[in-house]
Amino acid sequence: MKDISLKVPFWKSREQIPARPSLKVACLSGLGAMLGILGLSFTTEILEMPLLMAPFGASCFLIFALPASPLAQPRNVIFGHFLSTLIGLLMFNIYGDNQLAMGIAVGLAVFIMLLTRTGHPPAGADPIVVFLLQPGWDFLILPTLVGAIGLVLIALIFNNLRPNIRYPTYW
Repeated sequence: MKDISLKVPFWKSREQIPARPSLKVACLSGLGAMLGILGLSFTTEILEMPLLMAPFGASCFLIFALPASPLAQPRNVIFGHFLSTLIGLLMFNIYGDNQLAMGIAVGLAVFIMLLTRTGHPPAGADPIVVFLLQPGWDFLILPTLVGAIGLVLIALIFNNLRPNIRYPTYW
């Protein structure tokens, strides 16, 4: 007997859209994301050291809106960004500024994050950031590593003040 479920086109999926979060959960998630970016931004200004990069905005969605997700755990946020930026810097410095190297860098970042169990989707953009900005090796520490650690610290405080949230679920 043939399995006809495999023949249903993807646009006719019978899956339901996930339930809408409560207004309170949405507000607290947005507030956490705002505080995360503001915390890094103010610290950048006060200490005169760069702690921000665009993928951190997407990281905020995961760590504040979906804090129980495996993709939002501290090891994933910190090591995902660190490894992906490292791969971007290596590929850029070895092969130069070209599309092939950038594409390979993103693919390698995804590969390495999966192998090391540090998958963090926003970190997949880090090699692209490296190729666009063409920073030095110090970019690996500032803003990448210190910024990711800063976001996790803010999430540890904020998320654990929220009712019914325990962050992280694992290290």
